[in-house]
Amino acid sequence: MYSNNPSLDSVDYRILKALSEDGRASDVSVGEQINLSSTAVARRRRMMEESGVIDGYTARLNLRALGFSGVVMVMIELVSQAENVLNEFEKEVVKCPSVSFCGFVSGDTDFMLMIHVSSLDEYDSIYRKELSTLPHVAKIRSSIILREVARRANVPILFERPTVGSR
Repeated sequence: MYSNNPSLDSVDYRILKALSEDGRASDVSVGEQINLSSTAVARRRRMMEESGVIDGYTARLNLRALGFSGVVMVMIELVSQAENVLNEFEKEVVKCPSVSFCGFVSGDTDFMLMIHVSSLDEYDSIYRKELSTLPHVAKIRSSIILREVARRANVPILFERPTVGSR
Protein backbone atom coordinates (compact mmCIF):
# COMPACT_ATOMS: atom_id res chain seq x y z
CA MET A 1 0.00 0.00 0.00
CA TYR A 2 1.92 2.95 -1.31
CA SER A 3 1.26 6.35 0.15
CA ASN A 4 2.63 9.84 -0.24
CA ASN A 5 0.63 10.54 2.91
CA PRO A 6 2.68 9.18 5.83
CA SER A 7 -0.28 9.54 8.22
CA LEU A 8 -2.10 6.61 6.57
CA ASP A 9 -1.41 3.10 7.79
CA SER A 10 -2.44 -0.36 6.64
CA VAL A 11 -5.70 -0.18 8.63
CA ASP A 12 -6.62 3.07 6.85
CA TYR A 13 -5.99 1.38 3.52
CA ARG A 14 -8.20 -1.55 4.49
CA ILE A 15 -10.96 0.95 5.31
CA LEU A 16 -10.38 2.74 2.00
CA LYS A 17 -10.53 -0.56 0.11
CA ALA A 18 -13.83 -1.50 1.77
CA LEU A 19 -15.32 1.93 1.07
CA SER A 20 -14.10 1.92 -2.53
CA GLU A 21 -16.03 -1.31 -3.03
CA ASP A 22 -19.15 0.02 -1.27
CA GLY A 23 -19.25 3.71 -0.38
CA ARG A 24 -22.53 3.21 1.48
CA ALA A 25 -21.08 0.61 3.84
CA SER A 26 -21.75 1.44 7.48
CA ASP A 27 -18.95 1.77 9.98
CA VAL A 28 -20.24 -1.43 11.61
CA SER A 29 -20.08 -3.31 8.29
CA VAL A 30 -16.58 -2.01 7.48
CA GLY A 31 -15.45 -2.88 11.01
CA GLU A 32 -16.72 -6.43 10.62
CA GLN A 33 -14.88 -6.80 7.31
CA ILE A 34 -11.54 -5.60 8.64
CA ASN A 35 -11.86 -6.74 12.28
CA LEU A 36 -12.00 -3.26 13.84
CA SER A 37 -14.57 -1.59 16.08
CA SER A 38 -17.16 0.61 14.39
CA THR A 39 -16.03 3.50 16.61
CA ALA A 40 -12.45 3.20 15.34
CA VAL A 41 -13.68 2.95 11.74
CA ALA A 42 -15.84 6.06 12.20
CA ARG A 43 -12.93 8.02 13.70
CA ARG A 44 -10.52 7.01 10.95
CA ARG A 45 -13.11 7.64 8.20
CA ARG A 46 -13.83 11.11 9.59
CA MET A 47 -10.08 11.91 9.70
CA MET A 48 -9.66 10.76 6.08
CA GLU A 49 -12.67 12.84 5.01
CA GLU A 50 -11.39 15.93 6.81
CA SER A 51 -7.88 15.55 5.35
CA GLY A 52 -9.26 15.14 1.81
CA VAL A 53 -8.10 11.54 1.35
CA ILE A 54 -11.78 10.66 0.98
CA ASP A 55 -13.04 13.25 -1.46
CA GLY A 56 -16.74 12.34 -1.45
CA TYR A 57 -19.26 9.61 -2.12
CA THR A 58 -21.23 8.99 -5.31
CA ALA A 59 -23.62 6.52 -6.87
CA ARG A 60 -22.21 4.50 -9.78
CA LEU A 61 -24.76 4.89 -12.56
CA ASN A 62 -25.37 2.32 -15.27
CA LEU A 63 -25.24 4.64 -18.27
CA ARG A 64 -26.33 1.89 -20.67
CA ALA A 65 -29.50 1.37 -18.62
CA LEU A 66 -30.07 5.13 -18.86
CA GLY A 67 -29.89 5.02 -22.66
CA PHE A 68 -26.26 5.95 -23.26
CA SER A 69 -25.11 3.01 -25.37
CA GLY A 70 -21.91 4.54 -26.69
CA VAL A 71 -18.78 6.31 -25.54
CA VAL A 72 -16.75 8.59 -27.76
CA MET A 73 -13.19 9.63 -26.93
CA VAL A 74 -12.44 12.97 -28.53
CA MET A 75 -8.93 14.31 -29.03
CA ILE A 76 -8.68 18.05 -29.59
CA GLU A 77 -5.67 19.90 -30.89
CA LEU A 78 -5.59 23.66 -30.42
CA VAL A 79 -4.06 26.26 -32.71
CA SER A 80 -1.57 27.17 -29.99
CA GLN A 81 -0.58 26.26 -26.47
CA ALA A 82 -0.35 29.87 -25.35
CA GLU A 83 -1.74 30.34 -21.85
CA ASN A 84 -4.64 32.55 -22.97
CA VAL A 85 -5.61 30.00 -25.64
CA LEU A 86 -5.58 27.13 -23.13
CA ASN A 87 -7.52 29.19 -20.58
CA GLU A 88 -10.19 30.27 -23.08
CA PHE A 89 -10.66 26.70 -24.32
CA GLU A 90 -10.90 25.31 -20.77
CA LYS A 91 -13.37 28.02 -19.75
CA GLU A 92 -15.69 27.04 -22.61
CA VAL A 93 -15.32 23.24 -22.63
CA VAL A 94 -16.56 22.98 -19.04
CA LYS A 95 -19.81 24.56 -20.25
CA CYS A 96 -20.44 21.68 -22.71
CA PRO A 97 -23.17 19.56 -21.11
CA SER A 98 -22.21 16.44 -23.07
CA VAL A 99 -18.60 16.29 -21.88
CA SER A 100 -18.22 13.92 -18.91
CA PHE A 101 -14.41 14.19 -18.77
CA CYS A 102 -11.84 16.60 -20.14
CA GLY A 103 -8.13 16.37 -19.52
CA PHE A 104 -5.14 18.40 -20.72
CA VAL A 105 -2.73 15.77 -22.06
CA SER A 106 0.79 15.45 -23.40
CA GLY A 107 1.71 14.34 -26.89
CA ASP A 108 0.20 15.22 -30.26
CA THR A 109 -3.17 16.07 -28.73
CA ASP A 110 -3.85 18.91 -26.33
CA PHE A 111 -7.11 17.75 -24.72
CA MET A 112 -8.91 14.45 -24.40
CA LEU A 113 -12.66 14.38 -23.81
CA MET A 114 -15.11 11.61 -23.01
CA ILE A 115 -18.67 11.87 -24.25
CA HIS A 116 -21.50 9.38 -23.60
CA VAL A 117 -24.08 9.16 -26.38
CA SER A 118 -27.21 7.22 -27.24
CA SER A 119 -26.46 7.13 -30.98
CA LEU A 120 -24.11 8.29 -33.71
CA ASP A 121 -26.73 10.87 -34.69
CA GLU A 122 -26.54 12.28 -31.17
CA TYR A 123 -22.75 12.49 -31.43
CA ASP A 124 -23.08 14.27 -34.77
CA SER A 125 -25.31 16.84 -33.08
CA ILE A 126 -22.88 17.25 -30.16
CA TYR A 127 -20.00 17.62 -32.62
CA ARG A 128 -21.81 20.35 -34.54
CA LYS A 129 -23.38 22.25 -31.63
CA GLU A 130 -20.75 21.90 -28.89
CA LEU A 131 -17.34 20.73 -30.08
CA SER A 132 -17.06 22.70 -33.32
CA THR A 133 -17.95 25.93 -31.52
CA LEU A 134 -15.14 25.68 -28.97
CA PRO A 135 -12.50 28.43 -29.29
CA HIS A 136 -9.06 27.91 -30.83
CA VAL A 137 -9.68 24.36 -32.09
CA ALA A 138 -7.39 23.31 -34.95
CA LYS A 139 -8.34 19.63 -35.16
CA ILE A 140 -10.92 17.26 -33.70
CA ARG A 141 -10.38 13.49 -33.84
CA SER A 142 -12.95 11.05 -32.49
CA SER A 143 -12.73 7.40 -31.56
CA ILE A 144 -15.81 5.37 -30.73
CA ILE A 145 -15.38 2.83 -27.95
CA LEU A 146 -16.48 -0.50 -29.42
CA ARG A 147 -16.42 -2.49 -26.20
CA GLU A 148 -15.60 -1.65 -22.61
CA VAL A 149 -12.94 -4.00 -21.31
CA ALA A 150 -12.35 -2.61 -17.81
CA ARG A 151 -13.72 0.17 -15.62
CA ARG A 152 -12.47 0.75 -12.13
CA ALA A 153 -13.50 3.35 -9.58
CA ASN A 154 -10.06 2.99 -7.99
CA VAL A 155 -6.83 1.54 -9.26
CA PRO A 156 -6.32 -1.89 -7.59
CA ILE A 157 -2.56 -1.37 -7.27
CA LEU A 158 -3.33 1.31 -4.66
CA PHE A 159 -4.11 -1.50 -2.23
CA GLU A 160 -1.26 -3.82 -3.27
CA ARG A 161 1.90 -1.71 -2.86
CA PRO A 162 3.85 -1.67 0.41
CA THR A 163 3.06 1.24 2.69
CA VAL A 164 5.66 3.99 2.73
CA GLY A 165 6.03 5.80 6.03
CA SER A 166 3.26 3.84 7.72
CA ARG A 167 2.67 4.46 11.36
